[in-house]
Amino acid sequence: MLTSQKHLFNLDPGVHYLNNAYRGPQLKSSEEAGIASIIQQRNPIQLKPTDFFEGVDSVRKLFGQLVNCESSDVAVIPSTSYGFSSVLTNLKPKARGKAIVVQDEFPSGYFSIARWAKENQATIETIAPDSTSASKGESWNSALLEAIDEKTSVVLISSIHWMSGVKYDLEAIGAKCQKMGAVFIVDGTQSVGAMPIDVKACQIDALICATYKWLLGPYSLSLAYIGEKFHNGIPLEESWMNRVNARDFGRLSEYEAEYISGAARYTVGEAANFVLMPMLKASLMQILKWTPSAIQKYSSSLNLPLIDFISRIGGQTEPEPYLAEHLFAPLLPKNINTADLKQELEANQIYVSTRGEYLRVSINVFNEKEDISALMHVIEQHL
Repeated sequence: MLTSQKHLFNLDPGVHYLNNAYRGPQLKSSEEAGIASIIQQRNPIQLKPTDFFEGVDSVRKLFGQLVNCESSDVAVIPSTSYGFSSVLTNLKPKARGKAIVVQDEFPSGYFSIARWAKENQATIETIAPDSTSASKGESWNSALLEAIDEKTSVVLISSIHWMSGVKYDLEAIGAKCQKMGAVFIVDGTQSVGAMPIDVKACQIDALICATYKWLLGPYSLSLAYIGEKFHNGIPLEESWMNRVNARDFGRLSEYEAEYISGAARYTVGEAANFVLMPMLKASLMQILKWTPSAIQKYSSSLNLPLIDFISRIGGQTEPEPYLAEHLFAPLLPKNINTADLKQELEANQIYVSTRGEYLRVSINVFNEKEDISALMHVIEQHL
């Protein structure tokens, strides 16, 4: 079983960082890769034409291994909103069709689908859980599956809810989308890297992920699996690097119109980013070495005492199988003000997020039992 990997990070030893869903800390190996690249760029004569492509190729291959797709299905993009727009721009609506999102979806996803719906005279159906249900996850998944019908053009949801950590049954939703002829777009930002996701098993058409959270990568980069349905689409921009003759610098002025095959046509211009790309490559290599399955098991082992504690003080957590082990948000007793508690936690060097009525706890391999114990102690003192 995986043990604490805190030694691979440069975290302050006096800090209890339980907020990976806000921003993942940098790995030492990733930091070193970025610094080495900065130093290398002191002398541009060292930069070879192949350097514009090899880093991107490596990252695409590593991400493909992580989500079970070919590297040709992967695009390097600057943000999730860029990825959503790339796919939705090439999505034709059904006549009098609808788009499906979930309640409180992350703004990038919601605004992207809202623009698409407005431009294509489609309606938006927002799916919420049953507030009276003992399991928000069970009622939410049931409502989602029921809503997907022959009028559905597209379903855009996160793999887990970014505020509460509730898991969606991606395999069942993907199967229903395929049956009804709907496109299935998933925002994997809050799970890919820490929780196994197989784009083929889940029949996902596009999986969009920011890299600065659970992929432990730098800010301003995202990765996208874009399936065959969109391999002949039109990208948002016309980058020279995405053409079939791009690697032959002597032929660039021939203005080759043909794109590289697969999803690479959607890759952002200047994707070679010589500082960020080596950093992302290092973090992806490390995550694949750990494996997302092992990260889930390690997170579960840390969370068990906290889940028992929350129940003992009169709070509530989502039951299995809708509980994400790496990110979950217990509903605290009503006599606890989450804003006041957050201030008290930070005074004790304990960092979490508050999202609505929830206290969002997000842990990774750098966390240890002491982090959970410190959190429980302050909550108990607060009570």
